[in-house]
Amino acid sequence: MRYRADVDSFTDEELAYLALAADPDAPIDADAVPFGRPATDGALLPEWYMPVPGSVRRTRPRVLAVSAIIASLILVNGAGLCVTYGWPEIAW
Repeated sequence: MRYRADVDSFTDEELAYLALAADPDAPIDADAVPFGRPATDGALLPEWYMPVPGSVRRTRPRVLAVSAIIASLILVNGAGLCVTYGWPEIAW
């Protein structure tokens, strides 16, 4: 079931009242479905909350670029310079 604002609209005060009046130990209905997730989806969390991570292609230029950035940061910090604000300076 999708949320429809024209049918199921509550104010913040009404939602707070319903949340405080609810029994936290009440059993969950067998036909209950999580909010925001289609019943046919097998994911544990809804897509809008935690999307499935996509794969990143590791091409040779990308690997070299990332390796060069990491190596330059290690060299700059190893030389005793600070690059916190973008420009190398002596960390006093």
